[in-house]
Amino acid sequence: MKFIIDHLITVAIAVLSGGALLWLSLAPRGRQASPLQATQMINRGKSTAVIDVRTADAFAVGHLRDAKNIPLADLGNRSGELDKSKIKTIIVVDHDGKDADKAARLLKAAGFEDIYGLEGGIAAWTAAGLPLIK
Repeated sequence: MKFIIDHLITVAIAVLSGGALLWLSLAPRGRQASPLQATQMINRGKSTAVIDVRTADAFAVGHLRDAKNIPLADLGNRSGELDKSKIKTIIVVDHDGKDADKAARLLKAAGFEDIYGLEGGIAAWTAAGLPLIK
């Protein structure tokens, strides 16, 4: 107990940082689809739309078949371009899976219902040996 009192600031910093890490790991994430699940959704046909939120340069290097490129920075302003896809299942693709949740929240706010983030992003897709369109 004396140690805690003598090192109150150090203990407080350790508790706060541990709490922040715990909160991040337990924070609710949007729905995710593995590369295999995404492939199955895409192969179902016209009921799925793929939205790639990477930059135009990254999109040009390689993207999923029939993907529409709307960079994350522009998604809020350009979500109207996707109005015909509101009844479809949306798969959001980013580089590594970290921006998909933010994009899904923006799409949800725009009225989209059935949204999945590609788990691991395009990096996981290529690691699984799945094809890209260039």
